[in-house]
Amino acid sequence: MKVLVVGGGGREHAMVEAISRSKHVDKIYCAPGNAGIAKLAECVPFGVMEFDKIGEFAKDNGVDLVVCSQDDPLCAGIVDALEEKGLRVFGTRKNAAIIEGSKAFSKDLMKKYGIPTASYETFTDADKAKEYLRTNAKFPIVLKADGLALGKGVLICQSLEDAISGVDEIMLDKKFGSAGNEMVIEEFMTGREVSVLAFVDGKHYKLMSSSQDHKRAGDGDTGLNTGGMGTFSPSPFYTDEINKIACETIYQKTVDAMAAEGREFKGVLYFGLMMTSEGPKVVEYNTRFGDPETQVVLPRMKTDIIDVMNAVIDGTLDKIDLEFEDKAAVCVVLASEGYPVKYEKGKVISGLEAFDDIEDGYCFHAGTKFDEHGNVVTNGGRVLGITAKGNTLKEARENAYKLTELVSFDGKYMRHDIGKALDEI
Repeated sequence: MKVLVVGGGGREHAMVEAISRSKHVDKIYCAPGNAGIAKLAECVPFGVMEFDKIGEFAKDNGVDLVVCSQDDPLCAGIVDALEEKGLRVFGTRKNAAIIEGSKAFSKDLMKKYGIPTASYETFTDADKAKEYLRTNAKFPIVLKADGLALGKGVLICQSLEDAISGVDEIMLDKKFGSAGNEMVIEEFMTGREVSVLAFVDGKHYKLMSSSQDHKRAGDGDTGLNTGGMGTFSPSPFYTDEINKIACETIYQKTVDAMAAEGREFKGVLYFGLMMTSEGPKVVEYNTRFGDPETQVVLPRMKTDIIDVMNAVIDGTLDKIDLEFEDKAAVCVVLASEGYPVKYEKGKVISGLEAFDDIEDGYCFHAGTKFDEHGNVVTNGGRVLGITAKGNTLKEARENAYKLTELVSFDGKYMRHDIGKALDEI
């Protein structure tokens, strides 16, 4: 088989690595890819939104399967566009990708079908949103831009003054662009947050391993929200009891709700869950593999990923036995100093070759490229995801931090407390 992966970040590097292990695959393309992905796939210079060019390339080169798991192209309809060209595609069609593309849609879906989530209201008028805050809000409170905002369109406000400013940022100043044309004001939930990924074929779902992300830029969960500074899997806080409740109240109900709305969901459904005192509740849905959650989930997946993707497309997921290694994994993100606000690019990265011979250790490239001299250089805020496995989470964490010492670049920055919650166990 020939497979084309759309994207060029750490998530896509982990996907390409998993696909490279498939017995079915002898050629991988990636559009646009990055310097790390280039070791496993032929990178082709198309942006993720260039649907026509991607489709033409896939047709001309006899690609058997196109794989996309990035929010912008999925919500814009890349699956529909490529299927119209007669291509076989793993990903979510546009009318189902709205579950991530619109916070208001997903909240209304949960309310309609009795799926547990925080209480909320939606607004398209800034003045009405402010009036609601003045008369009805309990603080802290959460403000969410309705549309896609690179995982950053959420503000947690401690006071009325903060919340009023937040409305201005989202709806008037357009801090998150058109994502802020509509806004959700939501009850602040307390508890541990856990991510659970699932393959979905329209009717059936198969859970992958649980994980826990670290969104804030600084140690101790301080600083600005980022795309994710690290993660660990499985989450020991996602217990068998919580899994049983979530299976009964959230997962199948969501799949069935989308089908009932005429929005059959196929692809990867990401459940962001809060472990509240009242049980697990949905914080958000994503229509894709998480980033950096994928970097700790897929390296432990034993089942051939191409078999799973084909079953998702064909609606036969119930016949797949989805297996994962009985190991833990931790990913520590190496970022550029100043991320997520302002940072420099083009810094030469050294030490990457050390990963060629490491078992159970991975260096997933998120923001890298080759410069004119053939050097691998930084090309983004999140640069590398250093992932390590271990027999226990604590062992995996120790291994991951040791591996971070193997690579260096000017302005290298990371959190030093990824998985610190494990010390409480």
